Amino acid sequence: MQLLKNRILKDGECLEGGILKVDHFINHQLDPALMKAMSVEFIRLYSSSNINKIVTIEASGIAPAIILGYLLDLPVVFAKKNAPNTIKNAYSTRVHSFTKNKDYEVVISKELLNEEDRILFIDDFLAYGNSAMGIINLIEQANATLVGMGFLIEKGFQKGRERLEKAGVRVESLAIIEDLSNQQIVLKD
Repeated sequence: MQLLKNRILKDGECLEGGILKVDHFINHQLDPALMKAMSVEFIRLYSSSNINKIVTIEASGIAPAIILGYLLDLPVVFAKKNAPNTIKNAYSTRVHSFTKNKDYEVVISKELLNEEDRILFIDDFLAYGNSAMGIINLIEQANATLVGMGFLIEKGFQKGRERLEKAGVRVESLAIIEDLSNQQIVLKD
């Protein structure tokens, strides 16, 4: 998606260790027009998939998932990192965060996922695929159907796509980063 690629090159920042900072438009300050455009692109990509629920993981996947859910008139469920006291009966799995270098217990209430759900997972980044694999586990526990996974930005060099595709998952990314070495952003055409 050229609009997103242009924005990454204009306002993204490459930090040491392969970190792409996009907090001026995706995961701290949000650009609603860009979020809408990205959601419209996911609608185009998954238009024939009979999705009935959008799932994401807190926190940065929530904004694009909400806009997509609004445009499709579908419910949005976000997996919570660390189970709150208010959720007593939940699907649960452990996920390692690359960015924060820590493990989380990720949960979704059993009331919110079931075998009738056809799910599109949306998140801001695909790196190693840890969060995505955790979500796959939760969806499998619910006997729901994962239609596909959509990511705003994929770090192609971290091989998360290969991991997900090996698990039989359809993966769509709106922008793919080929390299972040030398603190330079290199995008795939």
